[in-house]
Amino acid sequence: MTITLNGDPFELNAPMNVTQLLQQLDIDHRRVAVEHNLTVLKRTAFDSTVINEGDQIEIVNFVGGGVE
Repeated sequence: MTITLNGDPFELNAPMNVTQLLQQLDIDHRRVAVEHNLTVLKRTAFDSTVINEGDQIEIVNFVGGGVE
């Protein structure tokens, strides 16, 4: 099944929830924001939000830093 991940086609073997996708991509769920079909998800919704054929997912990593 094909979804759009950060603007590019991405193949998944089967529908899965957002938490499972992040695990598959080896991404720490505590350091990202996820948008599912133009809706920003709360972390509490990652387990209950199922990704299906044609869905659009945007994952944004938080990067720390500052001025020295």
